[in-house]
Amino acid sequence: MDNLKGMIIRGGVVRLGGQAANFALRLGVMAALARLLDPQDFGLVAMTTVVTGILQLFTTAGLSSATVQRDIVTNEQMSTLFWVNLGLGLVLALLCAATAPALVEFYHEPRLFWLTVVAGLGFFLSAVAVQHSALLQRQLRYTTLTVIEVLSQVASFGAGVAMAVGGLGYWAILGMTLISTVVYTVCVWAATGWIPGPPRRTVGVRGMLSFGGVVTLNSLVVYVAYNFEKLLLGRYWGADALGIYERGYRLVNLPTAELNAAIGGVAFSGLSRIQNDLPRMKSYFLKGYTIVLSMTLPITVFCAVFVDDIVEVVLGPKWRDTVIVFRLLTPTILVFGIINPLAWLLYSAGLQVRSLKIALVIAPLVISAYLIGLPYGPTGVAFAYSAAMVLWLVPHVLWCLHGTLISPRDLLFTAGRPLIAGVAAAAVALVVQLCLGGSESHLLRLLLGGCIIAAIYLWVLLFLMGQKTVYIDLLRELQGALSMRTHEKRAG
Repeated sequence: MDNLKGMIIRGGVVRLGGQAANFALRLGVMAALARLLDPQDFGLVAMTTVVTGILQLFTTAGLSSATVQRDIVTNEQMSTLFWVNLGLGLVLALLCAATAPALVEFYHEPRLFWLTVVAGLGFFLSAVAVQHSALLQRQLRYTTLTVIEVLSQVASFGAGVAMAVGGLGYWAILGMTLISTVVYTVCVWAATGWIPGPPRRTVGVRGMLSFGGVVTLNSLVVYVAYNFEKLLLGRYWGADALGIYERGYRLVNLPTAELNAAIGGVAFSGLSRIQNDLPRMKSYFLKGYTIVLSMTLPITVFCAVFVDDIVEVVLGPKWRDTVIVFRLLTPTILVFGIINPLAWLLYSAGLQVRSLKIALVIAPLVISAYLIGLPYGPTGVAFAYSAAMVLWLVPHVLWCLHGTLISPRDLLFTAGRPLIAGVAAAAVALVVQLCLGGSESHLLRLLLGGCIIAAIYLWVLLFLMGQKTVYIDLLRELQGALSMRTHEKRAG
């Protein structure tokens, strides 16, 4: 096994472990804040994302991806990009503050003024860490990155709960974000030990700026597409309705978002390093895709069947209106599990322009769906959003794969067996839910249901579908990577 393959596998495992810890922390803080705060508090913060969410995309300007994707990057190039990011961060902070009066006027909500002004600080703080974080990714130092992310989450968790207990309301949500950013920034600087030099105009960053510009524009279009409904709900249905929708949306996306964050960064970095070795790139991508989809399917089944229990355990009784939103959004878990990994392939192969074109088609599609569902409130929007994404799934996959080293047949062969195992697990899960009835505790239903879904899914996938050898080989590669790492440490 070559050294790069070992580093990718180790990085993937570490990131999965770290994101599992992050998932547990996020779930914990979500549960705690749901009981300490009201829907209106979450709705107010969600209203600011009309501005802050869009501006956040420009903090990196896609330059972290450009740093990771390049075969060779000099210190002078990274230093120049650092100062570009820093300047953008300062401009974005000022822009955020300048838009505060407009937000107040748009939503007729005076509390948004200072909330928006203070949120602008996060842009400058984030910009300070962009290139240092990219350097750690480029070096595949995912153990370090994972430790830093967990530390920042723990710090923000403590700060957020303390502020909520202290009666600071929606300020607790914003405070968590700022504390997490500060801790993350300090840690990545300490971990890299890299001090940026002065900026230079003639160090060959034009191509990187172009790559970053396309990535940023793509992110902007996607963000608008997947968040425009929050603007509409906040404007026409108010903070309470938006808070209900936002919690359901956040909860249903949390597992797959963490999973994609865990494997996506490692996959993009690794695939970028071997972009000129097509057979190896194809093998690595399909293995990564297998892992993501195999983990996404049981999560989808679990969320679809036990939605009432999940909302009751995580958010509490006062959030029961979120159940229907969560249930209607559940199909998007599987849709994003299928399409998100395709972005690794496009970016690592330098096909970022195609990704932008796809985003430009998705945006009007989902925005039209929001407008159709808007008269029916959060539930109407959730249903329309899910329907649009399900209908778009096949065209999206075919467009992404066209002309690449991965054929639709390759993807179907990779996805087919996990999908069949998922259907079997869903059927058994529905029977289990009926047998458990409504007399058992919500937590017990989740524990029993989760264990049964996992057992049936694994039995069908590994034995009935004959995938035992495939996953054993993956485990052996992992064992070899870990053994090599142990040997390297002893030799060092």
